[in-house]
Amino acid sequence: MNTLQSLNIFDIYEKNSESLSDLTAINFNSIDSTYADLFKETTRLANGLKDLNLKPGSRVALLCKNHPAFFHFFGACAALNLVIVLINMRLNPEEIKYIIEDTTPNLIVSGSDFKDLALELKNEFSCLDNFFIVDSKDTNDKHDISNLYSLKALESRVLCKMDDPYVIIHTAAVQGKPRGAVLSHGNVIFSNQQVISEFKLDQSQTYLNILPLFHIMGVNLGLATLQAGGKNVILEKFDSKKTLELIQNQNVNLIGSFPPILNSLMEAADQDEYDLSSLRIVAGIEQPDMVTKWEGFTNSKFWTMYGQTETSGLITFSEYFSKPGSAGKVSTFANIKIIDDLDNFLACGEVGEIVVRGPLVFQGYWQADDLNEYTFRENWHHTGDLGMLDSDGFLFFKGRKAEKELIKPGGENVFPAEVEKVILEHSAVKEVCVFGVPDPKFGEGIKAVCSLHEGKTLTNQELIEFTGKKIAGFKKPRYVEFIKELPKAEDGSIDREKIKAGS
Repeated sequence: MNTLQSLNIFDIYEKNSESLSDLTAINFNSIDSTYADLFKETTRLANGLKDLNLKPGSRVALLCKNHPAFFHFFGACAALNLVIVLINMRLNPEEIKYIIEDTTPNLIVSGSDFKDLALELKNEFSCLDNFFIVDSKDTNDKHDISNLYSLKALESRVLCKMDDPYVIIHTAAVQGKPRGAVLSHGNVIFSNQQVISEFKLDQSQTYLNILPLFHIMGVNLGLATLQAGGKNVILEKFDSKKTLELIQNQNVNLIGSFPPILNSLMEAADQDEYDLSSLRIVAGIEQPDMVTKWEGFTNSKFWTMYGQTETSGLITFSEYFSKPGSAGKVSTFANIKIIDDLDNFLACGEVGEIVVRGPLVFQGYWQADDLNEYTFRENWHHTGDLGMLDSDGFLFFKGRKAEKELIKPGGENVFPAEVEKVILEHSAVKEVCVFGVPDPKFGEGIKAVCSLHEGKTLTNQELIEFTGKKIAGFKKPRYVEFIKELPKAEDGSIDREKIKAGS
């Protein structure tokens, strides 16, 4: 596809600044910015980035809490054909350093709470020519983000194709290393349009950003709302009381949710009265009893769905109880099939691997040709997830293939192999098996079953603390069990299924 047939977020901003100029695009800290303001700030930022002499395809890394600057960068980078690297701020410094080493950005933009790390990264990695702080309290600081916003209007832009790389989000580690999923301009535009269609978003709708904007679902819902001409209310990070206040005061219609958000909101609402009547849709992951309780507590409907970073986010949607147990109905722009281990298509009602084709499938993992060839074999994206399609087009999630077993505590992605690798670095640990177990707070928790070397001792808390120092806190096990020997399969490998069955 050439530039003649292309469309990107900068184009969307420009169009909305002309037709919806006086409508509120963003509300942050009680301050409204119109669509005209959004486009003006985005063009100023684009001109500032241009002054840094960044070549098309250069990477710009963002490491911060939710902030309007995210949306400015989404537009400015689209105007200059730059690639945004979204970094999960919950990762530990070593994991963040790996992402910088992997993507070699020329610029990093961080929050003030990451300023010391940003400076350390700039000194350690020669690729990082500049860093700026989005929420500096000192406007005289040369690293304050205001210094990157040029007073001049954008003089010229760099045209890009819809399949050019636009966003890189690192997913859970494959073979011990996080892989950067590359999303194109087209991926994001199609994903936005699908969310607009399913949730009936338009200029009358307000979305509250409580999900982090480094997460694919936060990107999905935030940019879809702007593409539809609605209002984005931004909360730096989730806070139950502030969330309830904003739903009431900003007439919020849509939020996203992962455990334990709904429970936290209902507990906070028990302490004060709030008018939540504007809320129409809550979208995310939750347990049936919690959804029942939530829908009884509000007038909103909870929507379930399925998707991955690699599918540009959501590819199935439905109201939670429209088909109990399902992950929603296959969406407009996704072609989903179920296959067996030999890549043969399976009939409705049969369980196999979920594969996807269409304009939502990502461009591949950053600099991982062998992995891409395997993932895209037979011209389908192999998700590594197991599922079943029924005759009505609803998808039922059935777990994960052994090669890509995944744990999702609070909506985050964690591969057992990554946690096992770290636990085995402890001198007392002989063998370990990590897997997901039900967790009342986060939906799914991480459990480690370990055996120790003869004569060694180790407590549950010691192992949890050891792991938490080496990887992100959400990846450390919440549950630990020590046994004398881990059961083995006939080939001598650890029998994961037997261990899970016995836990």
